[in-house]
Amino acid sequence: VQLQASGGGLVQVGGSLRLSCAASGRTFSSYHMGWFRQAPGKVREFVAVINYSGGSTYYADSVKDRFTISRDNAKNTVYLQMNSLKPEDTAVYYCAAKVSGRYYSIYARDFDYWGQGTQVTVSS
Repeated sequence: VQLQASGGGLVQVGGSLRLSCAASGRTFSSYHMGWFRQAPGKVREFVAVINYSGGSTYYADSVKDRFTISRDNAKNTVYLQMNSLKPEDTAVYYCAAKVSGRYYSIYARDFDYWGQGTQVTVSS
């Protein structure tokens, strides 16, 4: 499984960005997909996750009501819509796939494949 994240960039406080993560493989619709982020000098942290069908999502408290995770299984792509961005959202954002197991996870250690990361910078 290969994951390719894109859509990062520089945005002002209060702005929006949409990240995309395109996945290879014929069984994308069976993967749980997550977004994580890592700011300089900090550990990688969970942002959002969506289950294989798109019917269930979960968010970190820090992004709830501002970010939306979604997926298009026909396009093998997962998205992260980020609104009302804050300086503390500045980080490298990674998408990840959990290819086994019935349930999704919010822990990085449970994900099997990772994208290369895309930089999001929010300027004040």
